[in-house]
Amino acid sequence: MGIADKAKNTAQDLTGKAKEVVGDVTNNDQLKAEGKKDQAAADVKQAGENVKDAFKK
Repeated sequence: MGIADKAKNTAQDLTGKAKEVVGDVTNNDQLKAEGKKDQAAADVKQAGENVKDAFKK
């Protein structure tokens, strides 16, 4: 996996966590759900990259 891909996945995960926290603090369920969705998407991308890395070895 490239460093750029790792950085993008990490950024998406952190953005999702921030959205979830802000949504929780402001009682904004839509923002909270969007944050969880962003985190899930980042996790899926990370898993895909890990599979690619496993086959490279």
